[in-house]
Amino acid sequence: MGALDAGCCFEDELDDGYLEVAAEEIGCESGVGSGSDSARAIEDAVRVLLQGLGEDHEREGLRRTPHRVAKAFREGTRGYKQKVKDIVQGALFPEAGLDPGIGHAGGAGGLVVVRDINLFSYCESCLLPFSIQCHVGYVPLGQRVVGLSKLSRVADVFARRLQDPQRLANEICSALQSSIKPAGVAVALQCWHIQFPEALKCSSNSKHLSKLDRQGWVKVSASSSSGVFTEEEGSVWDDFLALLKLRGVDIEAGDMNRSHVPSWCPLQSLETPLCNGHCTKSSKVGKNSSKTHAAMVAAVASILQSLGEDPLRKELVGTPYRFVQWLMNFKSSNSDLRLNGIILREVSSSSVTDENVTRLNEILSVLNIPFCSQCEHHLLPFHGVVHIGYLDKQEGKCIEGSILRSMVHSFACKLQVQERLTRTIAEAVYSVFNSGVMVVVEARHICMISRGIEKVGSNTATIAVLGQFSTDPIVKHLFLQTIANSTS
Repeated sequence: MGALDAGCCFEDELDDGYLEVAAEEIGCESGVGSGSDSARAIEDAVRVLLQGLGEDHEREGLRRTPHRVAKAFREGTRGYKQKVKDIVQGALFPEAGLDPGIGHAGGAGGLVVVRDINLFSYCESCLLPFSIQCHVGYVPLGQRVVGLSKLSRVADVFARRLQDPQRLANEICSALQSSIKPAGVAVALQCWHIQFPEALKCSSNSKHLSKLDRQGWVKVSASSSSGVFTEEEGSVWDDFLALLKLRGVDIEAGDMNRSHVPSWCPLQSLETPLCNGHCTKSSKVGKNSSKTHAAMVAAVASILQSLGEDPLRKELVGTPYRFVQWLMNFKSSNSDLRLNGIILREVSSSSVTDENVTRLNEILSVLNIPFCSQCEHHLLPFHGVVHIGYLDKQEGKCIEGSILRSMVHSFACKLQVQERLTRTIAEAVYSVFNSGVMVVVEARHICMISRGIEKVGSNTATIAVLGQFSTDPIVKHLFLQTIANSTS
């Protein structure tokens, strides 16, 4: 595919010996072999997954995917090889405080909070990354303070492991309490987990998905505390929450239970009977594909083992199955929905009855179509919205908004790159309205966030223009302004 296959997530070309050089730094502790051996095992497992999805791992665009996935997994779980004491050691500094009885300041009793630490971790229930905004506070004791950067580095150590939000908060809190020995530690997390593609497909019309924010994430808060932050009659915890509120982080008591956060992974509903660590046949898996499905599950289990984890650990026994079920949403297929031959609906020149179709002069548009796709370079999701505009030259006819939503969903549910997805949608609509089409795709790439290239919250936009949109800047500007008005 040439330049288009480069996609939105560019990969630096690395020497073949990269993983061997990195083996000592981020190798596994499980005894399964050297870092290079475990990397090769992950690459072999990824090839099995690609074959199970009906893909050719030797085609352009996928040839280096096993290497990239292995690198991302190992980088994303490097916390298993890091020790908190190595980070904090040498970072405790003397700082005089007020005399007892006067107040709280300096190195004795003064509250210190580091807010808005952006992290990511891998969900242990499904092996998909989730994003985290972490807030850490502590009360110095013994007239010593810790270097502020160390608080975020300690949090990152535990985030770079397979996690769930509550255990992550507990581990950060416990590690800081034992390593810097303050009067108390408080940790508050806000975590976002990607939803199933089907949920994103209907989220624009579903009012019952209250846990979904506008970007299609499931959100949960978790916290942990020690020392003075646990005192029922004390005000330190309230002070901590008040300082978060100054940054616009408003966490109500009902949103954050300091003792427990229930299972939050949206893929937990995919539980299935397990035997000897392997999934039995699921009703979703036909007879002809059960062997392929079992091989994919076994491949994911081998990835967990190569990362230094035990696939039979209670929290992980269903993880391979859930990850495979996620991937199967993007199985290669020839059933793409094409628009050639569809019945166009009559529409008056003054109004449009379909709430998802908007007319501006001769431009018809369908905006904010949610989608979720899978980056073919790292086998990680990217998701966002699609805006479609086309010129009405069909004597007052338009495409049903539901047809366009189904088309976007069909094209997105496969291994993709954003540029190709944008172009494919534009070409499909142009095949019906060949006078002019413009497509804008706005997306967030988890593969970029998990590899540390993008900051959490950044996004990528791509445009495809065909026909009059490519030659008439006024028409293009009108459609872009329509998108801006809808998002404002």
